[in-house]
Amino acid sequence: MASSKFTDGEVMTEENQTKPETDEAAADQQVQLRIEKVYLKDVSFESPKSPEVFTRQWQPNLSVDINTRATPLPDDRHEVILSITVRAQVDEDFLGFLVEVQQAGIFYIKNADPAQVSQIVGIACPTTLFPYARESVDSLVVKGGFPPIQLAQVNFEALYVKALQERQQKSQEQGAEKTTH
Repeated sequence: MASSKFTDGEVMTEENQTKPETDEAAADQQVQLRIEKVYLKDVSFESPKSPEVFTRQWQPNLSVDINTRATPLPDDRHEVILSITVRAQVDEDFLGFLVEVQQAGIFYIKNADPAQVSQIVGIACPTTLFPYARESVDSLVVKGGFPPIQLAQVNFEALYVKALQERQQKSQEQGAEKTTH
């Protein structure tokens, strides 16, 4: 049976007295994620058909390519790079513009197992970087003399799950090929 004490108007039992230490120990083991730095790693804007592109009707076919990569750094840190490439094709052989942005960040990730680290750098980190990259793309396009581009939100969790499923399927297919040879 636990005894009770009154301290500063609160009821504290012997069971509760050990709880703060347990909470601190549990907090030390919880996965920690902290953004240490967000920065532009590389940026490029090309409008090879300027000024002629401005004399044509502007109804481009936009293609957007998004990729991420992560590099482990010392002391539980990871550099994550979100690359976005946007091509505005006016005609089949007429490129309006090409913009490439590599938005990067250094993230501190502690107490995570390898699967958790993979999820964090594949989902949480790109989700954090995306608004910065989207603003950079839009700013470059506008500075190039073109109408603003508001890239739609990206579901990095869905992309991560899809990539994971594709890797699993590919490894299963490779395993099946090895057993048939």
